[in-house]
Amino acid sequence: MLSGILLGALVATTASMLASRQRLRVSYVNWAKLNVILNEIEKNYVDSVDRKALTDAALTAALQKLDPHSVYMLPEPLKEAEESLAGGFEGIGIQFNVPNDTAVVLSVISGGPSERAGLLTGDRIIRVNDRTIAGNRTPQDTMVRLMKGPKGTHVTITVGRGEETIPFDITRDKIPEHCVDASFMLNDTTAYLRLSKFTRTTYEECQNAISELKEKGMKKLIFDLRDNTGGYFDQACNLANLFLPEDALIVYMQGLHRHREDTYANGRGAFQDLDLCVLIDDGSASASEIFAGAMQDNDRGIIVGRRSFGKGLVQEPIYLTDGSGIRLTVARFYTPSGRCIQKPYSEDYAYDFYERYVHGELTSVDSIKVDSSQVYKTVGGRTVYGGGGIIPDIFVPIDTTRATPFYVACNKKAAVVRFSNRFFDTHRQGLSSISDFRSLSTYLDNSNIEGLFRDYCASLDIKPSSEAEWKESLPYMMPEIKGLCGRYSKMGEEAYYRYLLPIDETVKAAVEAR
Repeated sequence: MLSGILLGALVATTASMLASRQRLRVSYVNWAKLNVILNEIEKNYVDSVDRKALTDAALTAALQKLDPHSVYMLPEPLKEAEESLAGGFEGIGIQFNVPNDTAVVLSVISGGPSERAGLLTGDRIIRVNDRTIAGNRTPQDTMVRLMKGPKGTHVTITVGRGEETIPFDITRDKIPEHCVDASFMLNDTTAYLRLSKFTRTTYEECQNAISELKEKGMKKLIFDLRDNTGGYFDQACNLANLFLPEDALIVYMQGLHRHREDTYANGRGAFQDLDLCVLIDDGSASASEIFAGAMQDNDRGIIVGRRSFGKGLVQEPIYLTDGSGIRLTVARFYTPSGRCIQKPYSEDYAYDFYERYVHGELTSVDSIKVDSSQVYKTVGGRTVYGGGGIIPDIFVPIDTTRATPFYVACNKKAAVVRFSNRFFDTHRQGLSSISDFRSLSTYLDNSNIEGLFRDYCASLDIKPSSEAEWKESLPYMMPEIKGLCGRYSKMGEEAYYRYLLPIDETVKAAVEAR
């Protein structure tokens, strides 16, 4: 009865207001309607209004309606984003997003403290030290401040991983400024170079690394751009210029308010005759796709792996006087043949990887969604397809054979990474003095690392169901364990990749490619 009375009063009051007031004149021209509504809030809202919070919320919502990559950024997140590309900042070394009021790790910076501790892409951050930040509307800039801090200080990051809740004790450090994770000879004539992102130093680092490899006898380069999410546009173009002949089109961009702008090679690149294979996967995006597309469309290199992410939007930064800013999409990137790199927007855009997995694209080349209406030709006349992302010339499926129940259980609890940290704690002096791979292999082979790892897993209540499952898991797990332990030697990232590449099917395909 009471609810009926209250509802009646509400309706009566609303009807009275409508009868006594004229409708406000609004228009979408010059954003007039938005200004009218904000003025009405200012004049009539029941409580005082936090203009800053309301403005930030409105800007965030407005940018989200444009496309998945146009974004409004508060001062702290904007500063962190800038620093992650320029280098030279201190913290834990992750990139995260906050969908559904929970911070989710988007990427773990290679060689950074979070990667060393065992954080993984997809981890949900629940607590920072004793403060819960999940499910309670903690602002993103507050999350950043809690996680960042001076080199040498400690922070405990508690994450949700599947059904597990795992705390990680992380020692903050200076986030690595380099972008070339590793570069070394695979055999007498073939070299490997892994590029993690396109920073301000990418061109210089790559040019120096490739020059050193040539001095060692390199005739063929395997250029690994897997999980490289991109970075600076000019660095991608400068890098492509190293491999392309004069007047070869690298990329062009175009938008409603941006005339077509073409970028060509100047012909002064030092590696135009180098045999080249480029590795890509679903994590290769933006600048990585510009480079891979330029090599493919100019028939300059063989692309090996899986279809790239499909991020071909040009973001222009606009900085505001309060330290905030926006990344506004102003154009799209197109490969030399005319393919638009950007994949179509969809409701599942953020979960595209899972969609690819469900539809079988990661395991079968026949399941790749090829848009047969978008047919293009390379310089040499080969057929390539549009529709988003770069489709490789040689497809290599993900390797699902290694996923034994024991292997999966170890991954859920980050057993491999956590064991490598513990191993380093007890072998610090021995590992820290090693600077070559032969000595590292001898040291690890003589350390009973297999037995130690099995005992460590048992302490976490992770056990193989049988001796056969243990032996089936070892060929994949031991290289990773040794690589992670070897990372603590003077070899750094090179040790990790030297152990991992022999079991990497994509690298094997690239080595054999002609």
